[in-house]
Amino acid sequence: MMEERNETENITDILITKEKLDAQAAIDKVSSEYCGANSIFIGTTRDIQNGRHILKLEYEGYELMAKKEMLKICDKMRKSWPEIKHIVMWHRLGSVPVKEASVIIAVSSPHRIDSMSATQQCMDTLKAVVPIWKQEVYTDGTKEWKENKECGWNKENSEALKTENNAHAQCSNTS
Repeated sequence: MMEERNETENITDILITKEKLDAQAAIDKVSSEYCGANSIFIGTTRDIQNGRHILKLEYEGYELMAKKEMLKICDKMRKSWPEIKHIVMWHRLGSVPVKEASVIIAVSSPHRIDSMSATQQCMDTLKAVVPIWKQEVYTDGTKEWKENKECGWNKENSEALKTENNAHAQCSNTS
């Protein structure tokens, strides 16, 4: 049975869960009779990274802050692309085996350029600002935390640390 909803209202659906993500449910959530474009990004666990075989990814996150940041991202997307109708931004925590989805972003709009651009911007911004961390678990039993290259606060923190260390070194050299 299809869920009844008022098509004049925009939907923003944020989810952080340890359950398996369902791509078809995301498409169903954003589909609208007013939209000719449904764009979806599904980020899955791959089996090899830098020549190392991956068994699974393990995600941890600060859920309350992550949801707040995800809502901010959706608000920015709606300002940048006012034609966007519905947005789904779902992220999985816990263990995510190879081939399963870690993140799903789906966006609907009347025309493809808005939904495609917004979907990419949502994903790029999520990786840069949302407090969710990933650890790769390799088939040899070893693990390694991975830093998102896009992560803005890591760059800011490392720059601040460098500045602090340089100031400390200068103070130490002058004493």
